[in-house]
Amino acid sequence: MASCRMLFTGLFSVLLAVLSGDVAVAQYDGRHSGYYYPEPATSEVYEARVPVLPGSDRHRRIGFVTVMTNGMLKNPYPPQFAIFAKGVQAEKLIITGLADNSYNTIYRARALFAMLTAVARNTQLFREQKQPDRYTFFDLAHLLGFKQITFSDGSTFAHQIEFR
Repeated sequence: MASCRMLFTGLFSVLLAVLSGDVAVAQYDGRHSGYYYPEPATSEVYEARVPVLPGSDRHRRIGFVTVMTNGMLKNPYPPQFAIFAKGVQAEKLIITGLADNSYNTIYRARALFAMLTAVARNTQLFREQKQPDRYTFFDLAHLLGFKQITFSDGSTFAHQIEFR
């Protein structure tokens, strides 16, 4: 529980750093299914409750991922998952479990998203909304301009969420 708290405590700092736009950007595009994760067996569409934040571009999305990754790498234990952005505009968020037999079901994936949601709701950005408990991690991703999230256990399971 302390490890989750340490990971998620930095989410607010991540948002501030990303929104300030002071992060380096890398170039990449290519096919992702079959390379970063197996073909998704399940998918869903999420109707976002927030609009894309003005200025949410490739640079901001990569910055979000970079700050999240750096935060996880500073912990005194290995990361449990990797998070990265792909696509021409870094519009595809990919989250991959790094441990065997972990995050290998849709239920474990949803549990991770529930934890990420709890943290997102505690950010100043969402606390300033009229009903912060209404928003999810998916809303945060959409706010940053991501068009989809693909979650994988890094072995055989993948699930994809498309934002509208």
